[in-house]
Amino acid sequence: MTREQRSQGQQARPARGIFITGTDTGVGKTAVTAALARLCAGHGMQVAALKPVVSGVETDGTWEDVEILRAASQPSRSIAETNLYAFDPPLAPHWAAQQAGVTMDRGRVAAFVRAQSVAMDCVLVEGAGGFLVPLGADWGFAELAEDLHFPVLLVVGLRLGAINHALLSVEAIRTRGLSFAGWVANTLNPAVAEGTLETLQRRLPAPCLGVLPYIPHWSAAVLSPYLSLPASLY
Repeated sequence: MTREQRSQGQQARPARGIFITGTDTGVGKTAVTAALARLCAGHGMQVAALKPVVSGVETDGTWEDVEILRAASQPSRSIAETNLYAFDPPLAPHWAAQQAGVTMDRGRVAAFVRAQSVAMDCVLVEGAGGFLVPLGADWGFAELAEDLHFPVLLVVGLRLGAINHALLSVEAIRTRGLSFAGWVANTLNPAVAEGTLETLQRRLPAPCLGVLPYIPHWSAAVLSPYLSLPASLY
């Protein structure tokens, strides 16, 4: 086999992927996704960290999550290569889309992810809010995860109520026949409800891939040492 043929074969191989969801909004999905991208890069992988749908523009006219993920990718990506639909109001994406007169297309989102996966070793797709957040009249992030056939990683914000939210999220993931790749616990404040982490470690049916400490001003470089890659990315 020639070098050119080997190169073509590598590019034709589908990228390994992970769909990152959370128990709620504001639990650290972007932080975890960026840190995982840095880990992948540290293993010599070319990685695309994507946020196909985002809402809530900053005062400077940017979408912070998109900026973080495009910079965390290896090689770094443009905004258009990181995000497909972006809405100004800090609302649930389907509602922000409705206010903007936009109908998000399920097939187009899946096609966007696949297009951005070309020549990548792995692709990390971050949702918005929780696993069952809708994106259209009859579909949402759960259906997108089904379309992509990616294992799902759950980010659990450690706070009161996390146990119920995590167990319900995992039930929704597994009910759809999706692989549950693991979970990451994120300490959202120093006063974690006693017993929360220990209970999650006993009850969640997949490995804990990391416990992030309380770090108000985080970076992917600071967080990545606390994480392990899901087995499906090796």
